[in-house]
Amino acid sequence: MVKSPIRVSGTGNNVYTLRLNNKFCSCGKWQTYTLPCSHVLAVCRENGSRIDAYVPEIYSRQTYIKTYQANFHSVLSENFWRDVLFNLTFYPPNMIKERGRKQVSDFKGKWIIEIQILPQDVEALRDYNDKDSKN
Repeated sequence: MVKSPIRVSGTGNNVYTLRLNNKFCSCGKWQTYTLPCSHVLAVCRENGSRIDAYVPEIYSRQTYIKTYQANFHSVLSENFWRDVLFNLTFYPPNMIKERGRKQVSDFKGKWIIEIQILPQDVEALRDYNDKDSKN
């Protein structure tokens, strides 16, 4: 059992059940966030044990280093992008203003997205995709 200290504001003095082997604390934060809560930190400090044993490997220093050791290539400017072979049009929903109190959303209806590929561009689009798959 872990008892939180009384704070100046008058809060605190709560009792929490902590099971280190099961990675459980009755405050619920350890289970929710998968990171040890402040109660685990307090117990580890008192026992002299290492907190590393209770932190998931995905948050470890080694995993962080492995993630960022690869080379990241910047995106070239739009001048280097290929032209698309289709038209993409967005039609927003109608804006309807109702009298009275403002509603949660003024949008009535759904967005319509229209993709138009002209028949003569179908073959060119196939070639375009073939080039992408070879690169």
